Amino acid sequence: MHNMSGIDDVSDDLPKYPVPTYLGNDETGARLPDRGEYWRFDQRHSAGKDPANHAAVVKSIRQSMSHAPWQWPSRPVYFLTDPHADADAFTASLAATACIRVSGRTNTRLELTDAGRSGLFVIGGDCLDKGPSGLHLLRTIKKLYTTGARVKLLAGNHDVRLMMGLRAMTLRRAPTTEHFFIRMGPKIVPLLREVHEEFLAGKPNALKGIPGKRECRRILYPSSAWFEEFPRAAAWLMPEKAIKRELVRLRKKIDDFADACDTIGLSLRDVYATAQKCRQLFLEPKGEFAWFFARMQLTYREGSFLFIHAGLDDRICSLIEDRGIGHLNRQFRNQIKHDLFEFYYGPLANAMRTKYRDVDMPLSRHGVKRAYRHGIHAVVHGHRNRLHGQRIMLHRGMIHIESDVTLDRNTRRKEGLNGFGAGVTIVLPEGRVIAVSTDYPYAKIFEPEHHLKIRT
Repeated sequence: MHNMSGIDDVSDDLPKYPVPTYLGNDETGARLPDRGEYWRFDQRHSAGKDPANHAAVVKSIRQSMSHAPWQWPSRPVYFLTDPHADADAFTASLAATACIRVSGRTNTRLELTDAGRSGLFVIGGDCLDKGPSGLHLLRTIKKLYTTGARVKLLAGNHDVRLMMGLRAMTLRRAPTTEHFFIRMGPKIVPLLREVHEEFLAGKPNALKGIPGKRECRRILYPSSAWFEEFPRAAAWLMPEKAIKRELVRLRKKIDDFADACDTIGLSLRDVYATAQKCRQLFLEPKGEFAWFFARMQLTYREGSFLFIHAGLDDRICSLIEDRGIGHLNRQFRNQIKHDLFEFYYGPLANAMRTKYRDVDMPLSRHGVKRAYRHGIHAVVHGHRNRLHGQRIMLHRGMIHIESDVTLDRNTRRKEGLNGFGAGVTIVLPEGRVIAVSTDYPYAKIFEPEHHLKIRT
């Protein structure tokens, strides 16, 4: 286990950066790097459709500076993303910030340090699904708020899908929304199991007032006519290829959801009762987790850095340049309240799920120039899990710092990694990004000024 009072040299030109000792490593069990190196631009640490070598990164820095100078945050920003319902991984990542003192294993206590009081914590989304402890994770995030920490909570696609699925249960049946509950698919089943076990299992009146199996299915599942009605209802917003892909995806989710519920012994009536409990917990004003969606926003900007769950496309860049980040977040709040269909299949939700594939809404160099003109030079995001710590990618020449370092133990098991992970991406006012992860032996240091000085 590493305990760190600074980041030491691994090369002659790497200065020493004083980083406070990780607080709580002995409690969390995380193995974190005790020294740093300048970011490597090779296939493991930087790759993509654009050639992400050192020369390309330097070109990106210079192009962005031709539109506006780089601006660094006025305070340290600690970006933690994609905990995916693994409370231990999130707690260990908090310890990795060196701004939260962690104590206790079964009843974890968090204490904000003096350094933490001067910084900002940005949680990059996807708090739900996949992992073993979604409710415990949410309660840990709430503890972070109660320490007095400044926190920004961003929307992830997995998080918003829960909100949409729960809201769709009570909306008037329509082909544009009646599939949203089942669209959550089997990944939501672990949360349903958690809620059922904590609040309903063993309660004699747990199914009191719950309708029969047929009525539960009618409420939770899309109608048999949905597969014919949805393409007509969606044609104005979605291209034909995307509609066909959605139909195929939903058929699979219907089968997989039923199988996942059968595996853990939840009947359809159990599922409906648990979903109703989730509505109470998450959507009712006095629900224990009502704060979760109430505090959520789509994106956050600090200096030249845009923090978002997945990424950008041309329409988002246009909105940012023309109307600003505040407008984007207000539009997000309005659409998730009033028009779930337009939100989920439009550009706002693309910012939560794009992987810059051909099926995603496009980001062009023109869109990148719009972001540059607005002073945004780099995107810090999650969504695409990495196996060797954070990675820098170039998309249409724009720097993206991929910060999903595969925290939850269930995903890590599938990827051949051990236990739970820990990691944080730190953006400092001094003009430096420090990326810390359990899966790379060094803290990765990115300094635009340093890279501009190196011959390419």
